[in-house]
Amino acid sequence: MSKICIITKKKPLFGNRRSHAMNATKRKFFPNLQVRKFWSSEKNRFFKIKVSTKGIRIIDKKGFDLFVKKIKKKK
Repeated sequence: MSKICIITKKKPLFGNRRSHAMNATKRKFFPNLQVRKFWSSEKNRFFKIKVSTKGIRIIDKKGFDLFVKKIKKKK
């Protein structure tokens, strides 16, 4: 699976790792992704998705069924 949040569209950022001597080497900053199961009351089943911690907070606030509808419209 890719390292992209389905809800917030967060993806890895690129930057530099800096030593005390200010040497720069490339590195990646990964989003805080978690695999969570969410219950859909419309479908009467669980959905297992990879979502960032901010996405979890948004789903808790607005409800999971709203995002199922948005994803279905895009496909």
